[in-house]
Amino acid sequence: MFTQQELEKYAQVMFWGMRKARKHPFAPGDIVLIRSDLSCIPLAHELFHMFLQQQYHPVLRLIPPEDIEKTFFTQAYDFHLDFQLPGDRELYSSLNGLISLLGPQSLTHLRGIDPSRIGRFAVAKKYLRDILEKRESEGSFGWSLCLYPTEELAAKAGLTPEEYKNQIVQSVYLDKDDPVFIWENIFEQSRRIKEWLDSMDVEYFHVLSQNTNLKVYPGEKRRWVGLSGHNIPSFELFLSPDYRKTQGVFYSDQPSYRSGNLVRGVRLKFKDGRLEEANAEEGEDFLKKQIRMDEGASMVGEFSLTDRRFSRISSFMAHTLYDENFGGDNGNCHIALGASYADTYAEDPSQLTPELKQEMGFNDSALHWDLVNTEPREVHAYLKSGEVLTIYRDGQFTITDV
Repeated sequence: MFTQQELEKYAQVMFWGMRKARKHPFAPGDIVLIRSDLSCIPLAHELFHMFLQQQYHPVLRLIPPEDIEKTFFTQAYDFHLDFQLPGDRELYSSLNGLISLLGPQSLTHLRGIDPSRIGRFAVAKKYLRDILEKRESEGSFGWSLCLYPTEELAAKAGLTPEEYKNQIVQSVYLDKDDPVFIWENIFEQSRRIKEWLDSMDVEYFHVLSQNTNLKVYPGEKRRWVGLSGHNIPSFELFLSPDYRKTQGVFYSDQPSYRSGNLVRGVRLKFKDGRLEEANAEEGEDFLKKQIRMDEGASMVGEFSLTDRRFSRISSFMAHTLYDENFGGDNGNCHIALGASYADTYAEDPSQLTPELKQEMGFNDSALHWDLVNTEPREVHAYLKSGEVLTIYRDGQFTITDV
């Protein structure tokens, strides 16, 4: 579907993203994992070739095709769901890099599966994410991921395959002569916005749109992160707030596909961090099962804003990677239910022990589910000094020198 030139540019951008996401430079002999859907093999091949040239050790693992995944969740016993594959801990404890290539051939194949089974499997695999999070905080690991166009994604998004592919080309800047140069510029502009946000001593952020009235309390020793190379494309800036203090209502007008289920029109009401009400215009039963996955699944792990000046994503894409970075006319605001991000800790993230995370209000969960609001909105920062600043309006941050 991509031209050879587009594939080469895409691989270069992904290589840039993975390196940018790691604190310390990569070196010959590093182990880099490529996790790929079958549809993404052309891009996986480009990356494999590139990693060999860099004298890394590339490891390719295929993501199970959708029919095999459905068979697993249909027929597996509980001990299968809880199984930890020998060798995974050793591999993940040695990884220096990871690029995930996502090109699903089905978004609804797990629709009839009991969500608690999927949740149990996710909980059993959480130890691998914990290993990589620790390695990342130490500076020895970096990761990125991207999306590959498929007919299924296009159909679910209401686009033709060519329209869907063109959204990816434009969003990753593959239509430009040097997309890596453009990403470096956006990286620098985002750095200035993050410094501006971090300079404020904020008690809470107040998000107001037609259907959202939400107060998010950042908590102590937080910093804004984003555009770190982790996701391609990524334009969002976010932090992990103190989950114990979230107040008010958040409405997600952007549909969401998760574990084969379409969820639409989600309305969440929080009081003192706890989720008091959870409703959806479609997929409400699945929503309520997801938020019961574990204790942290019903609380906020992320608060995010995307500036429309950077994001060229203008269509619903039926995939969180793109939908959480939607630009359009209004940018977007989203929250994530579930896991927080250790790298939003303003001090050394490697020192953020489970006990300290709990003490500081960093949420912990096997779930991380981004829910997106694309309505026109304003976001006000209520500073501890009593001053109130409007930090976001008309789809963009109010800072002007970017």
